[in-house]
Amino acid sequence: VQLVESGGGLVQAGGSLRLSCAASGTTSSINVMAWYRQAPGKQRELVAAITTASGNSGSTSYAQSVKGRATISRDNAKNTMYLQMNSLKPEDTAVYYCNALSSTLIHYWGQGTQVTVSS
Repeated sequence: VQLVESGGGLVQAGGSLRLSCAASGTTSSINVMAWYRQAPGKQRELVAAITTASGNSGSTSYAQSVKGRATISRDNAKNTMYLQMNSLKPEDTAVYYCNALSSTLIHYWGQGTQVTVSS
């Protein structure tokens, strides 16, 4: 499974961004996709996750820090996941990574995309 993120960039506080993650390869094995982020000097943290298994309803979960400001979604036909982030804050500045978890509990990672929020 290969994951490629896009959509990062520089945005002012209060602005919005939509990140995309395109998956390729054996995507049928993926059960959950998620966004993680890592700020300088901090550990990588889970931002949001969505179930992607065929027939699944697309259950979502969010970190408390982004709840109400972020929406994770997926387009199974395009093998693409999205993260819409609104009301961005300087503390949202981080490298955002796409993650996919297979049915055999293997984690796949994208290369990351930088999001910088200026105050």
